[in-house]
Amino acid sequence: MKPFASRYLLLVAFSVLLGACQSTPPVAEAPDARATAIAQLEQSLASSELATAEDQLAALQAEAPNDQSLEQYQRQLAEAYLLRSRIVLQKGDVNAAATALSRARALMPKAPALTGGVNNAIVNARKAELDKAEAALMAAEAKPAAKVIDPTAESTTVALNLTDMAKLRRQLDAIAADVVNYECAVSIQAPRTQDYPWLATLLTKRVKKLDSEFDLKLKKQILRNIPAQMVLIPRKP
Repeated sequence: MKPFASRYLLLVAFSVLLGACQSTPPVAEAPDARATAIAQLEQSLASSELATAEDQLAALQAEAPNDQSLEQYQRQLAEAYLLRSRIVLQKGDVNAAATALSRARALMPKAPALTGGVNNAIVNARKAELDKAEAALMAAEAKPAAKVIDPTAESTTVALNLTDMAKLRRQLDAIAADVVNYECAVSIQAPRTQDYPWLATLLTKRVKKLDSEFDLKLKKQILRNIPAQMVLIPRKP
């Protein structure tokens, strides 16, 4: 009877254990909060949500001030701000370009904080890019306000008033100023062949008076069905 009793008790114990296992749901592993935060940061960078990414990075750095692995995200964020600065400057938004460039400069890691020649070379190259972008921004800020062109547009077409010489002279004065200040190429479009030489001469004299060294690029287009006009194409930064 003893062996039978032992086997019976063992069977009962096994049944109880099996029932407990079946009635208790498995405990899911808690997600790694840090891994989740880094994934969210990477998503923000990929989506160009730079202000959000900056806040997420700051939170991660506050939790782990000595974590060197976060430096790569700081560099990516700085480079993204630098790229944004270039793009908005090309569109003529000087204020937005200045803001983005300021964030890029503040976030770009400094060379002494890194180890290794390759890392220092990368940071120094980025610093050179920042300096170049800042020079372009300063040049854009120093330009006088445009008189006839839209600096953010690919080109601006100005219809010429050929019936009133006083008004035409004022038009050409304004056009010449924009040509020099925004380094515009000019297409002179006229319905008659004889209109081109004197319009080109009038504009050239004004441009050279403003800047004798300016390389004025003129294009001649004879278009019979349109009134005389000039198309100004500013050089992009």
